[in-house]
Amino acid sequence: MFDINKVKTPCYVISEAALQKNTRILDGVMKRTGCRILLAQKAFSNYAVYPLLSKTLCGTTASGLYEAKLGREEFGGEVHVYSPAYTEHDMDELVKIADHIVFNSFSQWEKHRDIIRKSERKISCGLRCNPEYSEIETDIYNPCFKNSRLGITLDNFDESELEGIEGLHFHTMCEQGADVLERTIPHIEEKFGKYLGQMKWVNLGGGHHITKEGYDLEKLEKCVRYLQEKYGVTVYLEPGEAVALNAGWLVATVLDTFKNGMDLAIVDTSAACHMPDVLEMPYRPMIIGSGEAGEKAYTYRLGGPTCLAGDIIGDYSFDAPLKEGDRLVFTDMAIYTTVKNNTFNGMPLPSIYVEKTDGSIELVREFGYNDFKQRL
Repeated sequence: MFDINKVKTPCYVISEAALQKNTRILDGVMKRTGCRILLAQKAFSNYAVYPLLSKTLCGTTASGLYEAKLGREEFGGEVHVYSPAYTEHDMDELVKIADHIVFNSFSQWEKHRDIIRKSERKISCGLRCNPEYSEIETDIYNPCFKNSRLGITLDNFDESELEGIEGLHFHTMCEQGADVLERTIPHIEEKFGKYLGQMKWVNLGGGHHITKEGYDLEKLEKCVRYLQEKYGVTVYLEPGEAVALNAGWLVATVLDTFKNGMDLAIVDTSAACHMPDVLEMPYRPMIIGSGEAGEKAYTYRLGGPTCLAGDIIGDYSFDAPLKEGDRLVFTDMAIYTTVKNNTFNGMPLPSIYVEKTDGSIELVREFGYNDFKQRL
């Protein structure tokens, strides 16, 4: 591992070796099944490592115009885009760069299909469907919860408007295993099976934790082959977290320690600004060398330097007391960090480093006062 004392904190460090490990797993799935796997940029958009990822993955998927442009400019391969709704301006630009465009409703398809038909480029269009089944327990991450705005339900599916539609898109999962996919496919078939045979492709979305230790690759591949063989479709998967899972760290420095009922420590990184999922999910990142509260001799509540009272990273225990200047390394900080961070309270954005496969560290980006000022 890199020397944590040679980087300026706070900073993210992205590991090329970890990314390669993940892409080898994904490459194996593609080779054994013939499916196509894309990078979901909503989870990871650090284009400094796109040349590495693009050697294996088939392209990118985007949630709107800007991600689509980034995928086209920096990654290459296929560019897929889905949004709950597109503006006319966005569609004018998307038809120049996107290979697949997925629509969230028949009204959106009807609104934009003429400009797609007039395009000189071949664009494959699809519809996002909601099978009204998901095993995600946290509603904020559940695209199929009651009254969801994401996807067309069977009651609202207009089969008379399918001319020009070549694929169906389903996103029902979040950091889940192949067993969940296996249980979901019957619900997809029950509601939309009669249409799958009319399609060229089916996109099973993201949320597949393919590179997590213990993930059942054989079951995933069985599901993919089943759909391909029964319906004659190309299967797409678009994981985000699986591409960059455990492929990065956030390095922080202890600024102060004191007591208020328990030991407290202020660090130079913020849950609210630099790792928002800690507050949103909620999510507890691991710190190398730490334990759960009470597990080791010294327990601290770690918090950021913002004025937000709830800017709390969590309670951690350590073998020795923390002191000013100590460095802490948070793990699994490549996904949903750089794409979601912010400058609330004027907090500086962490620098971004890449740990190369030869063990060297490269500074990719530093941020300063102007990055805070210019966005306001």
